[in-house]
Amino acid sequence: MERLLVLVTLITTLANVQGGVLVDNAPACPEPLGVQAYAHPESCNHFFLCTNGTLTVETCENGLLFDGKGAVHNHCNYNWAVECGARKADLTPISTPGCEYLFGIYPYSQDCSTHYVKCAHGEPIPQSCDPGLVYDHKIHGCNWPDLLSETCNPEAVVGFKCPTKVPSNSVAAKFWPYPRFPVPGDCGRLITCVNGHPRLITCGEGKVFDPSSLTCEEPEFVPHCANHL
Repeated sequence: MERLLVLVTLITTLANVQGGVLVDNAPACPEPLGVQAYAHPESCNHFFLCTNGTLTVETCENGLLFDGKGAVHNHCNYNWAVECGARKADLTPISTPGCEYLFGIYPYSQDCSTHYVKCAHGEPIPQSCDPGLVYDHKIHGCNWPDLLSETCNPEAVVGFKCPTKVPSNSVAAKFWPYPRFPVPGDCGRLITCVNGHPRLITCGEGKVFDPSSLTCEEPEFVPHCANHL
């Protein structure tokens, strides 16, 4: 309770202080050691930072806001990921070539693309989606191409066209309505058809794909893929 009262006093006292500077004559930080970040009660662009008992008022970089969970840069998160509530947010962009904000994630192009751009300090850095995925601006991340059918051709992205039927006695039929297929020469992935569209799936977790069972197994059970990992 005492620590909570100190924190409330700290925030109340500093509510109108701005700027990422040391604060003179400020209340003591609730914790004498370590690093703690606290929300500004009025501004989503600012926050209070205690570093080994030293208090500063910090400003999130352009394109970022404070939510207490963000770790994009200096405890701040992308503005589209932050719920500010009653706190006011200044979303005025500072733009550079390829970056609307100094920090952000943006499409690589307006067409279906397996790439996107991550901006840091106003520098655009090209990024690649995992194989089989494309950039989805609605989620600011990569997604299945069949979920973006207005702009993407899943068959072209994955390089596979799902059959409308599979033999009833085939291994693939065991997984219907989501039949599976091997990726020739690839020990780590498989193709699953969802609503008639292909999705490239990675086994992960140290496993490899067994084309005889169409399942992901430990490498020792798939001899020709034992040295894949």
